[in-house]
Amino acid sequence: MSTAKALGNRGEAEVARYLRKKGYTLLASQWRCRFGELDLVARDRKGTICFVEVKLRTGTACGLPREAVDRRKQARLRTAAALYLSTHEIDAPARFDVAEVYCSENGAPNVVYLEDAFA
Repeated sequence: MSTAKALGNRGEAEVARYLRKKGYTLLASQWRCRFGELDLVARDRKGTICFVEVKLRTGTACGLPREAVDRRKQARLRTAAALYLSTHEIDAPARFDVAEVYCSENGAPNVVYLEDAFA
């Protein structure tokens, strides 16, 4: 497994733990379809389906992680999310969140969670 993939998996696992602590129920991880991948799909305490894009960084030299979720990426996520909802026959409110995971020098991750990051 590549280092980038291993880091990505680590970031997703950290966000999954974060969401569980907040009372979310995880529905899917790394869900793939022809339009791309949904990193995490969860249901919050209110029943809203949350499509979570996870971005892990060791620093901000290349900008904030949320900036990597540009219009093109958002469009792919919307299309994949619509397919997920229809495939699983889910009729519930939904939103798109971005989870930024920062790894410090000592390896301790810090999660910054942005609810409703884009429409």
